[in-house]
Amino acid sequence: MLEEVERWLSTRSWSATDRPLHQILAAKQRSGQTVSVVLPALNEEETVGDIAAVIRHDLMRQVPLVDELVVVDSGSTDRTSEVAAAAGATVVHRDEILPGIPAVPGKGEVLWRSLLVTRGDIVCFVDADLRDFSSDFVSGIVGPLLTDPDIALVKGMYDRPLGGAAGQGGRVTELMARPLLNMHWPQLAGFVQPLGGEYAARRSLLEQLPFPVGYGVELGMLVDALHLVGLDALAQVDVGVRKHRHQDGQALGRMAAAIYRTAQLRLARGHLIRPSLTQFERGGDGFEPRTYSVDTEERPPMVEIAEYQARRAA
Repeated sequence: MLEEVERWLSTRSWSATDRPLHQILAAKQRSGQTVSVVLPALNEEETVGDIAAVIRHDLMRQVPLVDELVVVDSGSTDRTSEVAAAAGATVVHRDEILPGIPAVPGKGEVLWRSLLVTRGDIVCFVDADLRDFSSDFVSGIVGPLLTDPDIALVKGMYDRPLGGAAGQGGRVTELMARPLLNMHWPQLAGFVQPLGGEYAARRSLLEQLPFPVGYGVELGMLVDALHLVGLDALAQVDVGVRKHRHQDGQALGRMAAAIYRTAQLRLARGHLIRPSLTQFERGGDGFEPRTYSVDTEERPPMVEIAEYQARRAA
């Protein structure tokens, strides 16, 4: 590990308990900064309501840490929107944001569009499939941004159990993202959960970043933020244990392909000869191929979008 990373781990890696809530609130009052929390959601009726309710109760009613809680529904066919609204979240449908730019499927697309329907100086993203959710995921991650003006982006780190085994979740992280980062961007080797969906950043940074539309958004954001603001402006906070729905192996393969594509673009901005991935499933006549396209599109920095510029000027 680079000496720079060892130093970073000792100075930019914290626990949620390192910043008590009263300290974070006092810093928020002094700075006048506002905080938006965004939950990207697709068919998450089982969990999105509980997450929204905890944030509303702990961080909006009991203490005024979060100013805005927005669920962006990316086309759910279940009751995600109704459950989220009943829990007190503002619900916005992906296709209603920037209607002049047709939406494409993907998590990164939703996060990118969320910048236009939120106003917080700090934007905190939380996946909507978490179980046994604790508001420490939000307060712990936004804490460094409110107390330290030199910090621009904070990732959550946590244990990810799989089938009762501690630390066995995050398979794409261990098999794809971590090797890529260690080999090509060794300054980012200290991140425990580089692909984690719980992180917060200053709007002033997010609006300058391109957003891969799919699963590559987290890796792309880390790499681009490193180049834009430097390692010392990045940090991570231990928020305990993350429990969520795990995907099957083939879905993880498609995720890994999108992440590799994101890395490839940043390594050389080169041309991918065949942006697709073929996987195999056993059918009645043996193994049958299934070919999927790999996310290749990226959205430009939001600050370049005319509608966003108009909102800032208003």
